[in-house]
Amino acid sequence: VLPEEQNGTDSARAPKVNCEERNTTGIERFTLQILNVSQDLMEFLNPNSSDCTLVLFYTPWCRFSASLAPHFNSLPRAFPTLRFLALDASQHSSLSTRFGTVAVPNILLFQGAKPMARFNHTDRTLETLKDFIFNQTGIEAKSDVAVTKEDWEGPLPSVLTKGIDWLLLFSVLFLASFVLYATLRTESIRWLIPGQEHEHQE
Repeated sequence: VLPEEQNGTDSARAPKVNCEERNTTGIERFTLQILNVSQDLMEFLNPNSSDCTLVLFYTPWCRFSASLAPHFNSLPRAFPTLRFLALDASQHSSLSTRFGTVAVPNILLFQGAKPMARFNHTDRTLETLKDFIFNQTGIEAKSDVAVTKEDWEGPLPSVLTKGIDWLLLFSVLFLASFVLYATLRTESIRWLIPGQEHEHQE
């Protein structure tokens, strides 16, 4: 079970996660990377390293994910020595189950390939995200970073996309089929029980 970030101020305490900051030499643009359906999160996390990665589980039709998007898009500029990834939880359901993602958006801080902390604030803004990262790692954000027009445009979408949740649809159809089957089986079994048929004829 992951420890959840408390709503109180922990800035006076020592960092909980000792992150190895990556070398930013030669990197000109600090952006969020979105994993597609064929990419595995574990390929992007090095189990033999102590570097830290903030991973967002989202869905494109979730309004909370959409409102968080511009703030999360701006984080790589605020923390250039950390890595930021995002993945569509509906396309990576096995990972969602593995890391206990029961609702989106869900933000996890990884050290290497191990989840260390979960962001647990209802107020999802750049400032609360910066506070969370600082409280966990002790790494200070760049003070001049703010949410810009470009952050609203991407890479993480801030506009809801309409789509069908095929997993939910399949689950509903499976449940309805099972209930129908169980009801029909119950009726047929009732006629096979000795004594039930005579009662029906009377």
